[in-house]
Amino acid sequence: MSTVVHPDSLEVLTEAVRSIPRLLPVGAGTKPRLVATDASRVSLAGLRGVLEYDPGEFTFTALAGTPIREVVAALEEKGQYLPFDPLQVEAGSTLGGVIASGISGPGRLRYGGVRDFILGVRMVDGAGRLLRFGGKVVKNAAGFDVPKFLVGSLGRFGVIAEATFKVFPRPEARRTLRLAVPSLSAAVELAGSLGRSRFDPEAIDVLPDEGGLLVRLAGPEAAMDALATDLLQRHPGECLPEAVASGLWQRLNGFSWRRPGDVLCKIPCHRGVVAPLEVALREAGARVHWSAGFNVAFVSVPTTPGSGEGLERLSSLLVGWGLTALTLDGAAPLLWGARPDQRIGTAVKHALDPDDRFPGVYT
Repeated sequence: MSTVVHPDSLEVLTEAVRSIPRLLPVGAGTKPRLVATDASRVSLAGLRGVLEYDPGEFTFTALAGTPIREVVAALEEKGQYLPFDPLQVEAGSTLGGVIASGISGPGRLRYGGVRDFILGVRMVDGAGRLLRFGGKVVKNAAGFDVPKFLVGSLGRFGVIAEATFKVFPRPEARRTLRLAVPSLSAAVELAGSLGRSRFDPEAIDVLPDEGGLLVRLAGPEAAMDALATDLLQRHPGECLPEAVASGLWQRLNGFSWRRPGDVLCKIPCHRGVVAPLEVALREAGARVHWSAGFNVAFVSVPTTPGSGEGLERLSSLLVGWGLTALTLDGAAPLLWGARPDQRIGTAVKHALDPDDRFPGVYT
């Protein structure tokens, strides 16, 4: 069993990296498969807190072990928020974990994902150097954009110790509509047309095993009812009561729809492969949450005997479509399906971690 060290300062963190030959940073453990390794673990739990917050500049800087719910609470006091809808907030997900996993929620449809909001980082690389990349202001274009590169890096290039993000004003009001659709293909077509419409939805998702297309509108209070009414005149459906809508989005945020014991994974995709991917997932007995206008699938895949052709066949199909699955929890490879081109990653790995102190994603 791997050991766990708990640094409580950047100095202790730097010394820990220098003294441990094989290690991986961990946050709150909300995505267990991302940190399943024999390497020693460096817990960032002792490095938490918002260091700077300038509501006038719409930026904040916080330590990597800071729970996202603390960031959300601080922003709410000033009427601001993280538009990419960070997931697993109530489960304790941390700022560093959000960056390393690169996982965004439904709001990424309208505003972009984690990568579009990170401005700067401080990190300890494999040589034990405390480095700063990016900046603390929105207008910053100096050098290679390492902060964005670290989004989704899974802690394989170094330990993210601190990060700076830009934020947005929180919308005055939201309305969630559940639109009736006769089929998944009709839902995909409707999602595409809504994305090009004046309604400019904040989120378009499909809940697992439930009919209808969830469409979330956001903006000035005075416009919400008019937009919702107009949209429902064009497409059959209903405007959900606020309490019901809030419960549905919370269910998606915490993956509570996942079946116990299943493999939970994320598959970035595009609308052109939704139909065949849906068929393959059904054959595998999976449950699916289509998110961000069908650009992402969060999937709960059974691994019990008799559950279809299983992960191996599904993986081979993903290879054919050029798709890669990332396992968040469960007994499956960390990455499976198609293997992305690793040349840039290999070059950065050599620069930041020449001694392979941090394990690779396929090892």
